[in-house]
Amino acid sequence: MEVEIVKFDNMGRGIGYLNNKIVFVPKTVPGDIVKLKDVKEKKNYIEGNIDYIKTPSKKRCEYKCPYYDRCGGCDLGHISYSDSLEYKLNKVNDIFKMNKINYSVDKIVKSSNKYNYRNKVSLKVIDKKIGYYETKTHELVEIGKCLLCKESINSLLKDLSLLNIINGEIVIRSNYKNELLIIINSQDKIDNIDRITMNHKVVGVVINEETIYGNNYFIDKIDDYLFKVSYNAFFQINEDICSKIFKRIAEEDKGSMLDFYCGVGTFSVLNNQLTLGVEINENAINDANSNKLLNKKDNIEFICADAKDIIDKINNSYKTILLDPPRSGVNKDILNKIISEKIEKIIYISCFPISLARDIKILENDYSVKDITLFDMFPMTEHVETLCVLERK
Repeated sequence: MEVEIVKFDNMGRGIGYLNNKIVFVPKTVPGDIVKLKDVKEKKNYIEGNIDYIKTPSKKRCEYKCPYYDRCGGCDLGHISYSDSLEYKLNKVNDIFKMNKINYSVDKIVKSSNKYNYRNKVSLKVIDKKIGYYETKTHELVEIGKCLLCKESINSLLKDLSLLNIINGEIVIRSNYKNELLIIINSQDKIDNIDRITMNHKVVGVVINEETIYGNNYFIDKIDDYLFKVSYNAFFQINEDICSKIFKRIAEEDKGSMLDFYCGVGTFSVLNNQLTLGVEINENAINDANSNKLLNKKDNIEFICADAKDIIDKINNSYKTILLDPPRSGVNKDILNKIISEKIEKIIYISCFPISLARDIKILENDYSVKDITLFDMFPMTEHVETLCVLERK
């Protein structure tokens, strides 16, 4: 089966058409003519993978990762960085257009590094082989290095086999000093921890939730702010882009502020007026309270709670609400409470433009979009971070 790719979809796959059906082919570029394998024909669409490229697109680039054809980590390594930025702008605008949102996004902030930017990696271990799952499968792709990860992580990756883990999961986190936190989940006997800690800048090892070496957290730094980050707490994976988001948020007059889904207080510390941070992860809230002290902030209070359970207890004395939800977006009850309390400004940070578009539709009768800026938090992938500022009409 042969198909010509004519455009991208919003997951970074190429799209073609055969027999009046849409065809989705990962890692293709508009202009490619490809022969397909692993074809799955459904009622309304066809999925397939590249068997070989009969005619490559002029936009196609060679990617230097040896695992790229199988690994599920990167989506857009086969196009130039500038083309990937254009794709992300088009993707968000297409999603907005589909949701009848009358706003055109024209700003995307580049990452200073398109490689070696990730400060966290999650690796699978199966039969002593360490790597990532192949795209849309549980087939392991054994890797020796990941181009997206910081070099401190890649250096450790070379020695992970010393641990003699047969099956399990290894998470590695790295901070601004390239210090490492290792989190292991496995029922196997773990060997050679001392060799690992001797040869690398390891500040902590956590095995099955138990700290067996050092601490179960590290200290990270964004601009002039310090952050305690526990082993299982969320923290932005691209420190350079996080710094650029900081600068964009700093441009807004926030006044008194609610910070929902506040994590370790990453964005709360930016505000100098009364701030209430809410987060469901207890470790993250403990970190947030430490970060309040580290950054000498006495204007912040943090609460460990589900945001949807606490929203009715919050009055309208807050001028701004900052939202940084998971991919699923913001709970509808929270959005309705924001509307009823007439909060003046919303700063919404989203890693998933589909849920962002849905939530803007709920708010649009009462709020106008003032500005939307994209941030390339995840180079070489189809993902993009969006910062949307809405103001009450």
